[in-house]
Amino acid sequence: MIEQAAHPAGVLMLTTRRLVPRTTGNNDWQVDERLISWPAAQTALVIVDMWDQHWSRGANERVAQLAPHIDAIARAARTQGVQIIHAVSDVVAAYHEHPARQHALAARHHPLPEMAEHADPPLPIDDKDGGSDTNEPSWWQAWSRQHPAITIEPDDLISDDQQEIHNALQQRSVQHLIYAGVHLNMCVLNRPFGIKRMLRSGYTTLLLRDATDTMYNPYRPPYVSHEQGTQLMIRYVEQHWCPSIVSSDLTSMR
Repeated sequence: MIEQAAHPAGVLMLTTRRLVPRTTGNNDWQVDERLISWPAAQTALVIVDMWDQHWSRGANERVAQLAPHIDAIARAARTQGVQIIHAVSDVVAAYHEHPARQHALAARHHPLPEMAEHADPPLPIDDKDGGSDTNEPSWWQAWSRQHPAITIEPDDLISDDQQEIHNALQQRSVQHLIYAGVHLNMCVLNRPFGIKRMLRSGYTTLLLRDATDTMYNPYRPPYVSHEQGTQLMIRYVEQHWCPSIVSSDLTSMR
């Protein structure tokens, strides 16, 4: 465990975890932990698709449990000067008059960079059935807003559009993104504003590994519990996309 010193005002001290290939002996992955510092003013917390309702009962129940935790993370991050982005797909129209939505719309246009090449290995879980663990036959759009347990402040941003988010980030000189929300194997990785595209567009990304969930049905390969499926997805991100941190890096004021 890396010992953390008291961090200066305006600086985030983050203990990152990544899985890297072992370079000696038998092939394997080893944990690489590092202590990094990011200027809070150059960092954003991206809260992905934490909707008020979900078509899957299991997903709905887990989001309801996760939402207060993410709200506490966002409150702590705001206090330290981190920009909060509510990336809530499909329902931004519900917030048209909200100052946080207007901020996203008002940012001056900045061209999107050409995306860099990046290997994209297959997922470790089979989610082709939609990933519900509570036997719903098919999906439908149950959501209308973000979950009410997550506060949206006037200085936050609301957008589900990569160009809008890029504009706002460039206007605020933000280059570092921390991701929370659902679902890791689908939206958090693959939305236009998700880890894959934003990393390939030049942003530095981290995953909050204790503030996410998956859409995974234990009756599908690799036939493990839902919780184990989520851990496999976190491991996949740490191996192939970006390091992870835990919420105490943001909520524990040092």
